[in-house]
Formats: sequence, C-alpha cells, structure tokens
Amino acid sequence: MSVLDVRPLRTSPAFRRLWLATSCSTLGQQFALVAVLAQVWDLTESPVAAGALGLAQALPLVLFGLVGGTLADAVDRRRLVLVTTAGQLVAAAGLAAQALLGAGSVALVFGLVAVQFAFAGLGAAARKTFVVGLLPTEQVSAGLALSGLSFQAAMLAGPAVGGIVTAAWGPGACYAIDAVSLLVAAYGVSRLPSLRPKGTGERPGPRALAEGLAFVGRKPVVAGTLLTDVFATLLAMPIALFPALNAQRFGDDPRVLGLFLSAIAVGGVVMGSLSGLFTRRRRLGVVQLVAAAVWGLALAGFGLAQPLWLAFALLAVAGAADTVGAVTRSALVQLATPDSHRGRVSGLEFVVGAAGPDLGNARAGAVAGLTSPAVAAVSGGLLCVVGVAGLAIGNRSLRRYRTPEPEPTRVPAGQV
Repeated sequence: MSVLDVRPLRTSPAFRRLWLATSCSTLGQQFALVAVLAQVWDLTESPVAAGALGLAQALPLVLFGLVGGTLADAVDRRRLVLVTTAGQLVAAAGLAAQALLGAGSVALVFGLVAVQFAFAGLGAAARKTFVVGLLPTEQVSAGLALSGLSFQAAMLAGPAVGGIVTAAWGPGACYAIDAVSLLVAAYGVSRLPSLRPKGTGERPGPRALAEGLAFVGRKPVVAGTLLTDVFATLLAMPIALFPALNAQRFGDDPRVLGLFLSAIAVGGVVMGSLSGLFTRRRRLGVVQLVAAAVWGLALAGFGLAQPLWLAFALLAVAGAADTVGAVTRSALVQLATPDSHRGRVSGLEFVVGAAGPDLGNARAGAVAGLTSPAVAAVSGGLLCVVGVAGLAIGNRSLRRYRTPEPEPTRVPAGQV
C-alpha cells in the first residue's frame, strides 16, 4: 500500500488537470494575501484597517457561498466555476493595476478584495463537487487528500515567497502572479467535462436554500459531520491566542509567532503525504470523530506547554489531525449527499468552514480576556473533545457510516 495515495492522479486525466491548475491558483492566492496585508498596512499603518480586511474577505465568502450553493444545484457546475474564476481574475488584475499605478486608495483595495472573494464564494460550492464528479467512489477521499496536500504546501511556502516578492518588487507583482495563476486555473476547468447536477433541481433562491437546510436536518450523518467541524473550530480555534502565549512564555519573539502557524502547516503537509493511511478507510464517520478529538486534545496540551519544542510538536499534531478531519469530512458530505442537493450542502459546508475559524478566534480572545490565554486554549480544546464525544454517542448514523461499495463498472468523467 502506497504511503501517499496517488490513484486519482494516475487514473483520471481530468482530475490531474484540475489538481495541477488548482495547485497553481492556490499558490497565487497566498501571494496575493501577503501583498494585500502589506499594502493596507503601508497605506494606513492601522491594525484596525488590517483587521477590517478580514471582514472584507469573510463576509462576501459567507454571503455568496450560500447563493453559490443554490446555483450549483441548478446550472452546469463547470460553467459556473469558469464564470466565477473569470470574475476573480478581473479583480486580481484590478488590484495589480492600482498597485502598479500607485493609486493609493485603501477603499479601492478593499472594494476589489471584496469583489474577488465574492466571486470565490459564488463558485466554491460547485468547485467542491468536482472531485466526486470526476472520480469513482473509492477514490474520492484520496482525491480530496491530494487537494488538501497542495493547499497545505501552498500555505507553507506561499506566504514566505510572497513576502520576498513583495519586498523586492512591491504588491503589484504578487497581484499579477495571482492573476496569471487564475488564468491557469480557468484553463484547467475549461478542459473538464460538463458537470451538470443530476435530478430535476430547483430554481436558485431562498426556497432552494431552505430545502438544502431541511435536507441537512433530515440527514443525521451530514448534520453530524458539519457539527463536528463547528465543535473543532468554534470551540478550539487557537490562532488568536498565539501572540499572547508567545509573549508570556517565549519572549515575544515574532519569529516564534510565525513558526506557530508554520507548525500547523507542517503537520498538515506530513499527514497529507501519508494519505494512504486513511483515505482507504470506509468508516469515515469514526475517522472524522477521532481526528476532531485529537485536534482538541493537542490544542489543550498546547495551552499548557512550557518548552518551545513541545508547543511546536503539539501544533504539528493538531495540524495533522485537522488534515485527516478535513479530508474525511468533505468526502463524507459529498458521498452521503445526493447530487440533486450536493451544491447546496457543499455551500453550507463551505460557509461553516469559512465562518467557524473566525468565530472560534473571537471566542478564544474573549475567554482569554476574561481569564487567561492558557485557560482559553485548554478549555477550548477540552470542550471540543466533550462535544465530539457527545456527538459520537448520540449520532449513531455518523458513528456507523461506511462509504458505499466500489463501483467497478463506473467510468470516471473525463476518461473518455
């Protein structure tokens, strides 16, 4: 058994094109994230403005992520992603132009960022359905693991290289690289087969969204999967605590602060490289619950860690558990949802994943203000474990879920 499960790259040319194009665009996005932070700081020298940038990114993602979920169940998903990628590309080109021309308008930067993230949210649900639409059932987890690995690698390398490019040539260069990477992504998506939703579908709108919510309520295995993510992010997200814990225990060294984030990414990359250990498991619900519990325990331990090496090690364990949980969660949502509802449920999964970390960091900061950073980290991790344990006991469908048997007669899309 291969340690890294690369079956999707070997067997599906369509998935291989998609993976390469998406890996390229993800790296470009990391360049742009560094550039926009640097530019907003240069224009304002205000931490409030830098924080508001997060809202300019998160609010359009959440709002348009829900709208995009209803569209993904009504139109050709490949075409929807092509249109939204083109919108992102135009916004990236606008960011490059304003930086290179020295416009000096923070309002323009915020507006273009909001537009880019609105298009990203609009296409996110459709994009999430691509893997299950291109691969046979038994390779879906492996395909998601490969996608996660490329994302973690981009998170690890992208900001560092983006910082170097920004320092050498300015933010405009990073925005231009992002635009080129989106052009590559659009080409990769254009080579995919048509991916229309199966079933009659519904007209996009509030009624379709309400039906998607009702479906989740009727399907305990899907509801439990989304709730697991809520427990992991809302209760245990630690990033807001990094500066305070670094100041209290590790000399307030900014290099240590950066390494905290890198340690999580390192754990994710290592576990993504070992994807063969978990992508062939059929008990996805159990794997997901165990991963969420390990995430909570590791972060509780991080809150107590005194030696720096132990803090890094526990964050790496948390990052590894997060990768396993994210892959199995996405696979379970896609496989347990009929194609007629897959876009809307994917939209809800995307919104939970986009909003949960921000709300979790807000919770961590509030608890730390009332008590201490250590109490916030330990209590959050332990509450996550308690919530996951209660879900494991109470949600029998999630605990017993198995992936469907392989379909040997199915020919993956794009193979012909």
